[in-house]
Amino acid sequence: MNNKFSIEESVSKLWDKLDGWLDAIILKLPNFIMAILVMLLFYFIARGIRKLSNKFLLAHISQKSIQEIVAKIIFIIVILIGFFIALGVLDLDKVLTSILAGAGVIGLAIGLALQGTLSNTVGGVVLSFMDKIKINDYIKTNDADGFVSEISLRNIVLRQTDNNYVVIPNSKFVENSFTNYSISARSRIAVNCGVGYESNLQEVEDLVVRIISENFEQKAGEGVEFFFTEFGDSSINFMTRFWIDMVKVKQEHEARHKAIKLIKSNFNDKGINIPFPIRTLDFGKNRLEIAPNEDASENADKD
Repeated sequence: MNNKFSIEESVSKLWDKLDGWLDAIILKLPNFIMAILVMLLFYFIARGIRKLSNKFLLAHISQKSIQEIVAKIIFIIVILIGFFIALGVLDLDKVLTSILAGAGVIGLAIGLALQGTLSNTVGGVVLSFMDKIKINDYIKTNDADGFVSEISLRNIVLRQTDNNYVVIPNSKFVENSFTNYSISARSRIAVNCGVGYESNLQEVEDLVVRIISENFEQKAGEGVEFFFTEFGDSSINFMTRFWIDMVKVKQEHEARHKAIKLIKSNFNDKGINIPFPIRTLDFGKNRLEIAPNEDASENADKD
């Protein structure tokens, strides 16, 4: 049995292998060229789509960080489409199937591991495209209120009127309801008060409606509303509602402040009483006797 190592035989086998590879490369050369052209074509297509998407996102997303991330995601998706088509041109169907299967498993694992992060990311994209919320809008949620300072892919930041910042995860913000006070330039506010039982209620109503109408402009279809609401312990309570221009929250406080001063001043001029609760303590025959301080008495005797 001849176990001698033959250099010539090894070189011959290596050459045959290389020759086979060379033949395969020459045979597949048109496919390689086509695959490269496909990748180049999709690269330029991706760049063009990215520029167009940047213009579109600029008009619909106020946060620049989210604009860039969404544009990159679109760019990568187009490149991946070109990559898979190039693999198909090279007749690498098995490789393509393996890549897709592996990507599916990896994607599932990443999705389970980053479920909270992904939900916040999706929430950030949703918020960016919502036309009902923008930067500097004043909004109120179940837990906080303030001006929208930032919308990122992870959370939304509210700047409160005392200059504190509240960070809310996007997923929680999207799932719950919120009120946006900045969408409309007009808002209706209410002022509550009460008058004594001896008051002429019609006079009270006419007076309040008149002074509010004279001092706060009411546009067509708005008007001042007045309602007596209840018999209180010491007063008949009422509520008046009227419209104001409100771009900032401070304007609501200023309008209510002004209305309260006007109502109080005019009630004083007309002699209309605004009662306040009075409690009378009646001890009857029981008297509270204070016992003398024994220590003080002893010290006085010693002196």
